[in-house]
Amino acid sequence: MDEIVVSRNEVVEQKAHDPKVIAKFFLLNLVGIFMFFIPVTINGAKSIPIDHIVTAIRAIPNVGLVYAGIIVVLGAALPFVRKTWNKDKVTIVFSVFKVLAVFVYIMVVFHLGPESIWAPDMLPFVFNKVVIPVTLLVPVGAVFLAFLINYGLMEFVGVFMRPVMRPIWKTPGRSAIDAVASFVGSYSVGLLITNRVYKEGRYSTKEACIIATGFSTVSATFMVVVAKTLGLMGKWNAYFWGTLVITFIVTALTTRLYPLNHKSDLSYGGKPPVPERVAEKGKLFATAWDEGLIACENAGGIGEGVVKNFKDGLNLALSIGPTLLSIGFFGLLLAAFTPVFDIIGYLFLPFTKLLGFGPEAAMLAKGCAVSLAEMFLPASIVANASPLVQAVSAIVCVSEILFFSASIPCILSTDIEIKLKDILIIWVERIILSLVLATPFAYFFLV
Repeated sequence: MDEIVVSRNEVVEQKAHDPKVIAKFFLLNLVGIFMFFIPVTINGAKSIPIDHIVTAIRAIPNVGLVYAGIIVVLGAALPFVRKTWNKDKVTIVFSVFKVLAVFVYIMVVFHLGPESIWAPDMLPFVFNKVVIPVTLLVPVGAVFLAFLINYGLMEFVGVFMRPVMRPIWKTPGRSAIDAVASFVGSYSVGLLITNRVYKEGRYSTKEACIIATGFSTVSATFMVVVAKTLGLMGKWNAYFWGTLVITFIVTALTTRLYPLNHKSDLSYGGKPPVPERVAEKGKLFATAWDEGLIACENAGGIGEGVVKNFKDGLNLALSIGPTLLSIGFFGLLLAAFTPVFDIIGYLFLPFTKLLGFGPEAAMLAKGCAVSLAEMFLPASIVANASPLVQAVSAIVCVSEILFFSASIPCILSTDIEIKLKDILIIWVERIILSLVLATPFAYFFLV
C-alpha cells in the first residue's frame, strides 16, 4: 500500500510542552536506560543493574528453589483453572508439558532419577541456570521496563525508524514501535500488539507474519541470562546492540524469501489494510520530540505503570516457567541421548564448516538445531567450546527467534494466518543467515 503524506499538523499537534513533562521524559527514560544498558561493577562483578538485583535476590538461602517451584506449579495449574488448556491442539500439548514440569520439579527437590541426568550440564543446568534466573528476571525486568517503554522513548526512537521500515522490512512505519517493544520488552507483548493491530486492519497478513517471525524475539532480560551463562556480560553493550542489528538484518532478508514473500497483502478478513499516515519530510526530529513528549504526558502514573508491567511480567513467568523446565529438560535428554538434533544439525553443518569452525563445526551445528526446542539450550551444548563458538551461539539463539517452548505456540495462538510448516522454514532460514552474520561480528567484537 502506498503511504499517504500529510501535513505535520494532522499527525501531531504542535505545541509548547510543559517543562514538567520534558523533565519527566528525560528522568524516567534515563532510569530505564540505566537499568538495562549501563553496566556497573558491584562486589567485583560487572553487569547491568537489574542483573545485580536478581543476583542479590538469589543470594537469599533457598529462595530460588522455592520461588521457581511456586512458578512451575501455579503455571501448570493456570490453564486448567482458566479452562484454556484444550482450546486447540497446540495448547493441549503445551498444557501437558506444563504438568510434566511439576514432576520434573519434584525430581529436582528430591534428587530423583539416574545420575546421568544430574551431570552439571543436564537437569541442574536447566533448573539453576535457566528456570530460576529467567523466572526471576522477567518480573524484575518488567518493573523497570515501565521506565523504558511507557514514557515516550519508544515513540521518540520509532519516528526515526519509520522512513526506513517500508523499503527495508516491507512493514509500515508504525511497526517500528512494535519491533522495539518486542526486542526491548518481550515476544509476548510484541505479539499481542501485532495481533491487535492486524485485527484492526492496519497490518496486512504479510506484514503481520514478518513482524511476528522477525521482530518478536526474546527481551533484553532474557538476553542477560544468555550473556551471563556464556561469559559475555563484560561486553554486554556490544552483544546486545550487535544481536539487535543482526536480528533485524536477518529479518530484512527473510522478508524477501519464501514463505514470507508469498503471504497475502490483504489484511484480517481479506480487506485492504488501512494506509499509513506519515509526517512531512524534513521534520523527523520535531515529530519525534512531539510524539515522545505527548506519549509521556498521556502515560499513567509511575506506580500504575510499574504495577501493570509487574503483573504482565509475572504472568509471562507463569506461562513460560513450566515449559522452560519440561521442554528444556526433555530437549537436553534428546540432545544427549538421541541423534535427533544431530540429524537436524546436518542442515547447518555445511555452513559451520564453510565459516571455518573446524572441529567445533558439528558442535555449533547441533547447538543451532537444539535452539528449536528452547532458545537457551545452545548455551549448554557449547558451554565448553571456544569463546568464538560461544559468542556466535549467544547471538544465533536470539536472532533465530522461533522456538517451541514459548514463541512458536504464542504465534500459533494469534489470529495471524501462518502455518507451522511456514514457521519451521523461516526458522531454518534465520539460523543460516544468523550464522553468516554473527561469525564475523563475534570474531571482531566479542572475543
